[in-house]
Amino acid sequence: MTYTEHTPRAEPVSPREMPDAAIAMLDAEGIVVGWTQAAQQLVGYVAGEVVGRSAEHVLPPFGEVRTASAFAEQCRARGGWSGTAAIRHRDGHTLSMTLRVSSLCGQDADTRWLVSVTDIGSLSSGTAGGPVRESLLTRAPIGIVVYDPRLRCVYANDAMERHDGVPRHRRFGRGLKDSLPAVEAEALEVVMRQVLESGTTRVHEYRAWPPADRRREHAFSASFFCLQGADGTPLGVCSMTVDVTGNRRARERLAILSEASTHIGSTLDVMRTGQELAELAVPLLADHALVDLVESVPFGIEPSARIGTMSGRPLLMRRAGVASVDLGVLELPWVREEVVHAHPDSPFTAAVRTGRSYLEPALDTRSGPWVDHDPVRAQRVRDSGVHSLMVVPIRARRCVLGLALFGRSEEQTPFQEDDLLLAEELVTRAALCLDNALQYARERTAALTLQRDLLPHRVQGGAAVEVASRYVPADMDHGVGGDWFDVIELSGARVALVVGDVVGHGINAAATMGRLRTAVRTLADLDLPPDELLAHLDDTVRRLNDEDADDSGQAPAVVGATCLYAVYDPVTRRCTMARAGHPPPLIAGAQGRVTVPELPAGAPLGLGLGLVPFESVELELPEGSVIALYSDGLVESRDEDIDVGLRRLGAALAHPGASLEDMCSRVMETSRNYTPADDVTLLLARTRALEPTQVASWDLRNEPAVVTTARRLAARQLREWGLESLVTPMETIVSELVTNAIRHGDGPSRLRLIQHRVLTCEVSDSNTGQPRPRHPHTLDEHGRGLHLVAQLSRRWGSRCAMDGKIVWAEQDLPSASGARCAVGERGDRQRASAHASVAAASDKEGGDTTTQ
Repeated sequence: MTYTEHTPRAEPVSPREMPDAAIAMLDAEGIVVGWTQAAQQLVGYVAGEVVGRSAEHVLPPFGEVRTASAFAEQCRARGGWSGTAAIRHRDGHTLSMTLRVSSLCGQDADTRWLVSVTDIGSLSSGTAGGPVRESLLTRAPIGIVVYDPRLRCVYANDAMERHDGVPRHRRFGRGLKDSLPAVEAEALEVVMRQVLESGTTRVHEYRAWPPADRRREHAFSASFFCLQGADGTPLGVCSMTVDVTGNRRARERLAILSEASTHIGSTLDVMRTGQELAELAVPLLADHALVDLVESVPFGIEPSARIGTMSGRPLLMRRAGVASVDLGVLELPWVREEVVHAHPDSPFTAAVRTGRSYLEPALDTRSGPWVDHDPVRAQRVRDSGVHSLMVVPIRARRCVLGLALFGRSEEQTPFQEDDLLLAEELVTRAALCLDNALQYARERTAALTLQRDLLPHRVQGGAAVEVASRYVPADMDHGVGGDWFDVIELSGARVALVVGDVVGHGINAAATMGRLRTAVRTLADLDLPPDELLAHLDDTVRRLNDEDADDSGQAPAVVGATCLYAVYDPVTRRCTMARAGHPPPLIAGAQGRVTVPELPAGAPLGLGLGLVPFESVELELPEGSVIALYSDGLVESRDEDIDVGLRRLGAALAHPGASLEDMCSRVMETSRNYTPADDVTLLLARTRALEPTQVASWDLRNEPAVVTTARRLAARQLREWGLESLVTPMETIVSELVTNAIRHGDGPSRLRLIQHRVLTCEVSDSNTGQPRPRHPHTLDEHGRGLHLVAQLSRRWGSRCAMDGKIVWAEQDLPSASGARCAVGERGDRQRASAHASVAAASDKEGGDTTTQ
C-alpha cells in the first residue's frame, strides 16, 4: 500500500457527494468499533468481518509506520491525517483511495478516530463532481458528532464547536435541541431517525448563526451515516457537517447573474432597462432598489464626463426604476420618471462625482450634511426601516450614467462586501445595456432628425387637392426607416402625390430617402408621366447601388425602394398613377365607398433590373374623392395579413363628411393596437375641381396672323377676370409662345388660360421637340423670345403631351403679389417700355423665336 499525505487547507466545499464516502470508527488502539453500509459497498467487507478487529485487517501497514496503534499515535500527535492510499478490495483488486482520519473526544476524555474513505476512481469519472468530494474529504474543515441510538451526543471534534459555538462539555449527553433552533433541530432529528431505521446515508442543509459571525447567516450541510456493530445492529449516527455559506452564496450569485443576462436589457429603452435592474434586485439582493439616471440620458444624450464635479449645484437625475418588497413602506418623494434632486453633500452625489461605490452596512440617518439639509427625506428613510444601504454608480465608457441604490429593511442581515461585489456586477451588466440603449437612442434621434428634416414640413395641394399627412417612426427595436411622402405642385394647377419606402432602417435609410425624394422632385419638374418618372427613378436607384459598390470595394447590401407616383388634374378631374412595388392606393368616394384601383404593381426600384416596365393607369375622380397613399407599415404586421390591414384602413376612410385631419387621426388610432415594426406614413388628398369659368381655351390656326388674335383673346379674358394689371405682360407671353408654336409646329395649336392660385398660360403644338432658350447678342434681331418669357413669369417650362408638347408660363395674381403682376408697380419704367416695344414688333413681324 502507498500513502501520500495532504496538507489540510480550509476551503468551502459542497458536501452533497458525502453519501458515497465510507465511514469507519476506531478506538484509541485502532480497533474498528463502527462500520457503515457505504464502507461495505466500497471495500467489500461486511460489519461482522471488521468490527472488533484491528484496522490492520482492512488497512495494511501504513508505510514506515508498521502498526495501526503506532499510526494512531502519529495521528494523535498531529490532530488527524489526510492523504491518498492504494487499498485492495476484498476480492483482490486495488482501489485508489482518499483517506481522512479525524480525532473525536468523548465525555470522559475517551478518544475515537473517524476514518472516511472515498474511491478516487469514482471521483475522477466526472459523473458526480469528483474534485468537490476530494476537497471535502482532504481539505475542508468538517465538524463531526457521533450520536447514540437515542440521538444523544457521545463524541465530537473541535471543528464542530467552531461551526455552532457549542462547547463539547455542553454537548455530551444532550440532543440537537440544546444547540440548534427548535425547527432546525427537529428536522435534523427526523433525518437521523431515518438513517437509524434504514442504515442508509442522508444529507440535509440547515441555517445557523455561528458565534464568530452572529450578524451573518451561515448555511451548513450535514451528512448522516449509520454506524453498525459486528452483528449489523445500529450503534448510532455519525454526522459530518460542512459550512457551505460560500458555496450557497456563489450559487445564489450565479443564479442572480443568470437572471440578469435574460431580464436586463430586453429592450433598447433606457427607462425600461432601469426598471428591469430594480425589479431583478428585489428581493434577490435587496428589499428596496432605486435606479436614477442622469437627466440627459433618457433623452438619448450622453452625460458629460465631468458631471457632478461642480460643487454647490444640485445634481439632477431622473428616476428610471423603483422596486420594493412593499412599496407602501417605501414612501418616496419622487416616483418613476420624475426628476430627482440630489444634495451636493449626499453620498449619492459623491458616488456620481467619484465613480466609486458606497457601502453603509449600518445606515446612519441621524447626522450628516445631507441629513441636515434634507430632514424630510431623512425622516422618510427612518420611517421605512431601511438600515443598510449600497450606492453603486452606473458607469459606461468612463461616464457615469446614473446610480443604483439598494436598501434592506425586512432582511435584518446588513449588506457585506460580497453583497457589494454582486451589486456592482449587476450594475455593470445593466450599464452595458444602458450604454447600448443610449448609443441606439442617439443614432435613432439622429436618423429621426434627418428623416424629419428631409420630409416636407408643410404640404399644400394648391387648387387641385386638400391634403393631410401623418408620419410615425418605427418602435425603438426596429429604428427609423426610409419612408417619405411629398406633394408637388405642377403646372396647369395639377399636383403630384408621392409616397415611397426605402428598404432598411437607420441613418443610411433616411439618407437614401432624402436622395430619392430629391430625385423625384427633379423628375417632377420635367413633367414626365408617372410611368416614365418611375423608370428614371429606377435607373437612379440602380446607379446609386453601383456607386456605393465602387466606393467600398465590396458588394454592399442591395438598396431597394418602393414608390407610388400620382398626378391629379383639377381641370379634367383625371388622376394618372403608377407604382413600383408599393401598396396600392385607396380611393374613398364622396359617398363613402372605398375602392382599390386596379393598378399594376411593378417591380421595386433598383431590384427589377429594368426588365419589368412600369404602367400608368388613368382614373376620373369625382370632386371630393379622397386618395389615400400610405406605406406598408400601416397595413402589414407579423400577426395579420395585409388584407386585414387594408380592410381596417378602408373602414377608417369610409367617413365622407369628416375632415382629412380627423380621418388621419382615426386611421392612426386604429393602428395603435400594435407596436409598428416599420415606419407608418399616410397621405390623404381630397380632390377639387376648377369651375368652368376659371378656364378659357382657344384652338388656333397654324398661320402668323393668328398671333394678334391670340393676344386679343387673352387680353379680353383677363379683363373679364378683373386682371387688367396682367394684360400687358401676358400679351407678350402669349405672343412669344404662339409664335414659337406656329414656326416649329406643323398643325393647329391651342391656347389655354387657367386662373387658380396663379395665372397659367399654356400653348400646345404638335412638335415633340422641347424648347431651348437662347442668349442673343446685342445686335441680334431674333432669339429673345423665351428669354423675355422667363423675365415676365414667376416660372415657365414645358411638358410632353400625347400628340406633342405644352409650353407654359405662370404669373402671380395681383392679390398674391401685386408687385410681380403689374409692371408699373415694379417701378421699372425701362422694362415696361421694352415690353411695349417687343409687343409692337410682334404685331408687325409675328414674334421672335427660340431654338427647338
